[in-house]
Amino acid sequence: MDKLVAINLLVQLGIAAAIASALVRSKEFKALLFLPVRTATQTIYLVLWICIPFSLGVVVRFSTPNFLAADLSFEAAILIGVVGGPLAGVIGGISVGLPAAVHKEWLAMPVCVLAGALAGVLRRIAPSEEDVWSFTPFVDLSIYRWFHRNFPRPTVDWQIALLTLILVLRFIRTALHRWSPAHLFMLDSNSLLLQVGIFAVSVAAVAIPLKIWNNARIERKLEEQARMLLQARLEALQSQINPHFLFNTLNSVASLVRFDPDTARGVIIKLSNILRRLLRKGDAFVRLREEFEFIDDYLDIEVVRFGRDKLRVVKELEPESLDVVVPAMLIQPLVENSIKHGLAPKIEGGTIFLRTQLREGQVTIEIQDDGVGMGAAQFLEPPTGMGGSGIGMANVADRLKVLYGDTARLTMEAVPSGGTMVRITLPVVQPYEAGVSVATAYSEARSSTSR
Repeated sequence: MDKLVAINLLVQLGIAAAIASALVRSKEFKALLFLPVRTATQTIYLVLWICIPFSLGVVVRFSTPNFLAADLSFEAAILIGVVGGPLAGVIGGISVGLPAAVHKEWLAMPVCVLAGALAGVLRRIAPSEEDVWSFTPFVDLSIYRWFHRNFPRPTVDWQIALLTLILVLRFIRTALHRWSPAHLFMLDSNSLLLQVGIFAVSVAAVAIPLKIWNNARIERKLEEQARMLLQARLEALQSQINPHFLFNTLNSVASLVRFDPDTARGVIIKLSNILRRLLRKGDAFVRLREEFEFIDDYLDIEVVRFGRDKLRVVKELEPESLDVVVPAMLIQPLVENSIKHGLAPKIEGGTIFLRTQLREGQVTIEIQDDGVGMGAAQFLEPPTGMGGSGIGMANVADRLKVLYGDTARLTMEAVPSGGTMVRITLPVVQPYEAGVSVATAYSEARSSTSR
């Protein structure tokens, strides 16, 4: 009997992964699953998507002799509550418990409803949406991270709270099953080792679908990031290589050809570098060093156009920060904004300050000018971006939100001495190390920073 229980526990893990993988292939399911806010109708649709395969598993358990592993109704109720909230948890608990109740297992539905409702309440009190998706079956890592973060001032951690909830509910279910085995089914054994396995499988059967769905979620966000990056490149091309910019640059070259041909040649080379970078499609992420090399070309042209006495650039870049990977085309629109709305309206010109700092797993990038300041320039542009059709701060903020969630910050503030400073704070990601993919590295960065 113990051998049969052990085999069924292993099969349950495969069934949980198979159902989660099959569901996430549906575009409609993914759209419902990843909605930040759902209506009651959308919540019901999401519950039905998840409940149907798990409820069929209960039916299979009754119709197929010895195929006990098909019943994952308890874990399904917790899973529905975690991803959908209290209402979804209650509806899901009723749905997955109904087939067992039809076969006179009267305790199945109340236990599933309780599990789904409590899991839904726990989701509501989660500090961040990222906490839901970062739950892991490797509970030893969760416990270690919680201890490492909170000692010697321990606080309640959502990951540990969910783990505890699953184990407590499993303990209650075990007690009810032993009290009335005819009215509540579950895999059970008197072996201590198998008991540990039963509890561990319950945790994993919740965590595995969350991990599979989170991978799809990260892929979806990276696709959105790629779309926004393409839009940024096209709009940046329109913004920078518009007739005004191009004609001014070419006029500067024409005026330099006779008395300073070396500078004219340099401007042409830098303009070609800008065009080449903007038309490059494959680089969604670059090292900060490459981003500043692009900024150097852009600023060198602007210095020639405005004059060295009117546009000065001061860089204070920490060398160790330049190897950090950041989204491509992150800094240029902010520099352009400083020049266009901070320094250009100022008769005597001014200075652009570029700073980077690497501290405690975060990189900070600052773009500051000593121009006319926020009071005169902050609202000159429409909210969709800079330079009319430029990418602007709105696009940068949206891209950071898509890629980093709540773990990145973009702020703009007035400088007391005059001018404006934009500050970007990002978690450090090193996706090129040890063959780690960009998606995996950014997923881990978001999870670890949000916890």
